[in-house]
Amino acid sequence: MTDSPTVRIPLDPQEQPMLDKLLAIRTKLELLKQDKSTYVKSQDVIELYDQVVEQVEVLNQIRTTKRLEQNRVDTVLDDCFQLISLAYMTIGKNHEAPAVYSFVSTTKRLLDHLEEAHFYSPKDLESIGAELKSCRRYLERGKDSYSPQLLTLLNARIGVCEEILGRLELNLSHLTPDLTPKYDKLVSILRSLAGCNTRSKFPNEEVDDYLEQLKELQEELRPYGIHAYETTGSREEKIAEMAEKLQISMAHPEPAPEAKELIETLLRRNFLWVALIKEKQGRIAPAFQDTYDKLLTIRNKLEKLSLTQAWSLRETDLWNFQRQLDRIDEARVDGNFFDALGRPAELYEQRTLLYLLRKSYSLIYHLIVSSEPVSEALLPIYNQLTTLRKCLQEVKKLGGVSSPRELYPYSMKLNSIDNMRIDGKFMVGNEIPDGQGSVTQLLEECFELAYELRTDVEDSSSADQTPASESGTEPLAA
Repeated sequence: MTDSPTVRIPLDPQEQPMLDKLLAIRTKLELLKQDKSTYVKSQDVIELYDQVVEQVEVLNQIRTTKRLEQNRVDTVLDDCFQLISLAYMTIGKNHEAPAVYSFVSTTKRLLDHLEEAHFYSPKDLESIGAELKSCRRYLERGKDSYSPQLLTLLNARIGVCEEILGRLELNLSHLTPDLTPKYDKLVSILRSLAGCNTRSKFPNEEVDDYLEQLKELQEELRPYGIHAYETTGSREEKIAEMAEKLQISMAHPEPAPEAKELIETLLRRNFLWVALIKEKQGRIAPAFQDTYDKLLTIRNKLEKLSLTQAWSLRETDLWNFQRQLDRIDEARVDGNFFDALGRPAELYEQRTLLYLLRKSYSLIYHLIVSSEPVSEALLPIYNQLTTLRKCLQEVKKLGGVSSPRELYPYSMKLNSIDNMRIDGKFMVGNEIPDGQGSVTQLLEECFELAYELRTDVEDSSSADQTPASESGTEPLAA
């Protein structure tokens, strides 16, 4: 089991029974997510949610005079809420208050990393801002259905995210419309370069291409008085000088940096990063190889999941990744990684490890956001209908069919899915899984597409068979 980072504060004897119960609940939740022989059932998840809320109420009664205390009870409680949140998504209750918990936790991590990195795209902030507004709506809708303690906690955490988001937006507020695309391009190049640095074989040609793009951007930015540092001396001296100057400029960031300073610093970081990665060629210092391998494995597994999400993701599986990443993230000191002997990582290792850590949190964020509000029990049907809709849309885009007979396979499949419904509902055993509306809407869209294609081909066939005299025109004389 991957436990959460341990908070080493003495446990109040009154809280021991609570800790024992929460550990038992967490074990049940883990067993629930690990059992792939059956679907996760709504009643099981809701029952465990009620048990956790019961312990929260007891905890609040004990801590009337020490609200800010944090010990192992809190870390295990966080585990339980994270698992329940992901389980709510697994059963299709994505828009319910408990499901918000995991999203907000991941978003907070992501925002912290964006603020630490100093450089991010306005599109990153737009996406997060829109999702936080949706979370607010879900909480408002569930205020009469869920525990006030949970809603208060979630409202506070969303508030923290909104506060960080506001600071990040302020940092970009000085960008003018003509500079924003150039800034976006520099952010994109920096991230792409970091990705190149984690390939199994270092892509020299690709890095050279990014270097050329940077030089072009530098020329475009010169009229604005923006340029990278000019350095002299050997290659090693240039890298050292660039790194030193960059660290000095980043050590004292302005609360809301002006556009010139922001872009200039980003441009320098890109040039420095090109120089560093071309020198290192993907080689990580042995002291940090284990951390690198662990983060690389997590990143690769999450990327694979993002490609096959519709068919292979059980949202509760994300918890293991979250826990591993949290342990690595919280082991950093003042933002840096340290080896077994307590020595800090050099700039190259630090930036490479941070890229993998941030990329992994970003992938989890996107997996959560793109999770469909459909129960795991209905996903096979939902995925089939999604594929059918794509096929029908493609057929329509390519000009339709030449004969109604070509639509028979689609019609047969749609009818077979429609016939699975009992009293208009898709049943799994005696349960009516969540996501009925989404599946039914998708089924109706498919039927509508098939009907449009059939009508088009029948109209076309009818027009071809209409005699010329009936169409109101006389045949031309021979």
